[in-house]
Amino acid sequence: MSTPASSGIRFLGLQLQNDIQRRHLTHFLIANFALIMLASFLPQMQAYLLTEFIHAPVAEHGRISGMLNFWQEIVIIIVVMIVGPLSDTLGRKPIMVVGFFVMALSLALHPNANSVAELLAYRCIFGVGVACVTVLAVTLLADYVSDPSRGKAAGLQGVMNGLGAVVAVFLLLRLPAVFQRDGATAIEAGTTAYLIAAGLSVLFGVLMIFGLKSGRPRAAEEARQSFRELASAGYRAALSDSRIALAYGASFIARGNLAIVGTFLALWATNYGTTVVGLTRSEALAKAGALVGMAQGVALLSAPLFGILADKIDRVKALAIALTISGLGYGSTYFIDNPFGGQMMISAMLIGMGEVGCIITSGVLISQLSPEHNRGAIIGTFNLSGAVGILIASVAGGWLFDHWREPGPFVFFGLLALVMMVAAVRLSRKEARP
Repeated sequence: MSTPASSGIRFLGLQLQNDIQRRHLTHFLIANFALIMLASFLPQMQAYLLTEFIHAPVAEHGRISGMLNFWQEIVIIIVVMIVGPLSDTLGRKPIMVVGFFVMALSLALHPNANSVAELLAYRCIFGVGVACVTVLAVTLLADYVSDPSRGKAAGLQGVMNGLGAVVAVFLLLRLPAVFQRDGATAIEAGTTAYLIAAGLSVLFGVLMIFGLKSGRPRAAEEARQSFRELASAGYRAALSDSRIALAYGASFIARGNLAIVGTFLALWATNYGTTVVGLTRSEALAKAGALVGMAQGVALLSAPLFGILADKIDRVKALAIALTISGLGYGSTYFIDNPFGGQMMISAMLIGMGEVGCIITSGVLISQLSPEHNRGAIIGTFNLSGAVGILIASVAGGWLFDHWREPGPFVFFGLLALVMMVAAVRLSRKEARP
């Protein structure tokens, strides 16, 4: 059941919690923009880095990308198990700030990679930062906005995510080509792009220091649970509430989808551009970025619609709709050979809708169901499930990409989305019975 609306102020059409100010919500939205911008930039620059810096064969890109994502997600799995409960004991702001600073360190180190082993170390550092910020991105939505407005808030959050992705593909990813046109070498151009991204991450971390709410949640202070109790709260919640278990499963799908788009869509299009069309690596990267940008642009436009939907109808039903679209979009790539063709444009639009729809509806559902006193722990487990989804997407996706067909990772997660959709429909019907 939804909680009553708080008596807090209204901002951007949202009902805020009692002790939340406009600047808190504003900086929370900025954090979501920054997170997706940086998290989109890094994997989509990977093909450029592998080719120009490490000189890895194109035939090995899928395996290497899957391996890098695998170990990054192992790090994320470990870190979210710690930072979720830790945010209930130390407060939200320190975790968020540390996350941005750690991502900045990783981005600054990437141009120094001379081998896949070094690149792996830097990606694992990035995983620590991403884990910190991702857990807080969902937790603060529940902390800052009262339940009747959380769908619209998640839609606005999705808009900021989409803007971040669009800036990554249409600005940051184009920087190497711009610098090379001005006379820089491929390595100089890539290095400058990474350092610009690192500087932006530092800037966002500083903004969080001054913009987010300080202190611990009041209910967490009153509950006085030990770290061990908080660490197990997420698993206990799934056993006692099947809707929470469904939200965890949806997080697995949603984050896996995000990883596939960020890694394999750009890799598929970039490699096709260089090996079939005859483009240079930087030209192919820019063209691939346009394809990813289309998917993210549709996600940007769809985010408010899914947010409104999550406030207007039962949130399990809203999740089932998002999973259906996701399954159709990802599964349709089975019939595509040319990622630059017209059929891919339609699939990319459905992929963008399904990706943002699953993220928003699952996030709103878990925000509704997680009580304030152990919200960080439950949402930490929610993000843990998402990290496992990214892990599976990376391993299975990398293998399918190299050994079957380039659309393999998309088809695989399209099938998983449809399976999860069936579970959501069955749960919705069960709850509707008198």
